[in-house]
Amino acid sequence: MIPRRGPRSQSADDLLSTLGRLTARARVGAEHQQARVELAEALQREMLPGSLPAVPGLRTAASYAPARHGLDIGGDWYDGFRLPDGALAFSIGDVQGHDVEAAAFMGQVRIGLRAIASVVDDPGEVLGRTNDVLLSTGTELFATCTLLRFDPQTWELDCARAGHVPAIWATVDGRYGMAEDEGGVPLGMLPGAGYAVTRRRLDRAGSIVLLTDGVIEGPAFPLDVGLERVLRVVREAAGTDPAELAAEVMKVADSTGHADDAAVLVISHDERGRAAG
Repeated sequence: MIPRRGPRSQSADDLLSTLGRLTARARVGAEHQQARVELAEALQREMLPGSLPAVPGLRTAASYAPARHGLDIGGDWYDGFRLPDGALAFSIGDVQGHDVEAAAFMGQVRIGLRAIASVVDDPGEVLGRTNDVLLSTGTELFATCTLLRFDPQTWELDCARAGHVPAIWATVDGRYGMAEDEGGVPLGMLPGAGYAVTRRRLDRAGSIVLLTDGVIEGPAFPLDVGLERVLRVVREAAGTDPAELAAEVMKVADSTGHADDAAVLVISHDERGRAAG
């Protein structure tokens, strides 16, 4: 015969009540966090450009991969736009931090770069003025960034960096490397910061790849190993279709075990003579 259970103790009822309240609170917190993640991802995707500019002899493509864990969404961007004088500008960057605040700050940086680049030719000065504007907002966030300005008349490319990872380049005749040019501090950190500009003439057909650190750094291997892997990919596919190259570079991000979001921007170009012809 199975004995009857006695009445449940008051302490057991209190414990169940407490667990119920904590479970409900956790559910509300999880739903709130998920809403913030979805908002951050929506903000980020809406702020990325729908298309990238190109001219005869120069082709562009980009790829973006959201964070594998929703909490890490929000900071990376790429952009490309035409300037009033006919030049093309390209930028890529990464905001420190994640979530909705980082996504909103990313939008401020991207729009600031566009606005200032439309009236200032020098990429270093564009970064400097954008840096000052961001500091004037009083935010505690900062962003790394690379800004390129391409002149289709001279086939010259001007580059300025604000604490960002180097670009990777390769030509179809076998030359390759990392564009570890002199740069400056990330945007939003230091008043009056200066940013050096490096000028290159694209006299050989090839490809230039801009990327964020989510592509090349993760638990599986460190940043320098990731850069070497991307360099190998770009060297083997220099001058090819930029969309295909962007997809191949993004595969490196898949192998890092990264949790951060990742962005890739590819510029594939002919040599100047062929483009002009």
